[in-house]
Amino acid sequence: MDHGEDEILAEELAALGAVVGGSRRLTRLVAKLMRKNVHEIDLEMPLPFDDAVRRVAKVLGHAGRAVGSMHVEPGVDQETIRVVTSGGAGGMNPVVVTALVTKGGMGSSKVRLRAAAKEGLIKQRAGEKTAARLAGWLSE
Repeated sequence: MDHGEDEILAEELAALGAVVGGSRRLTRLVAKLMRKNVHEIDLEMPLPFDDAVRRVAKVLGHAGRAVGSMHVEPGVDQETIRVVTSGGAGGMNPVVVTALVTKGGMGSSKVRLRAAAKEGLIKQRAGEKTAARLAGWLSE
């Protein structure tokens, strides 16, 4: 379980609740109690590590707002990139997307894409749908 992910989602939902006149603190508390819809997808990219990191950072950067590392450090075999994007009905459900890019063999790289969103009474599967959509964009 990623507690940083839960904190980000709770804060994002609290901010949305405050916009519509709700109690930020109460919304944050309720958000922490909600279940998460999480989906992970593993991808193999036919790109050298540094190019794969740049590609993932660009795609995720267009999809949402960075809340984690978006820089490339030469010589490192692993890079984590995290953004918050919109999902669910009307794009009103925040989704935390984390991509772990790892150096693969012979000019390839591996990407583990994880998308997580809080689920209310109506199951929107925002985590699953967002992961699938971004995996498709990364595979283009």
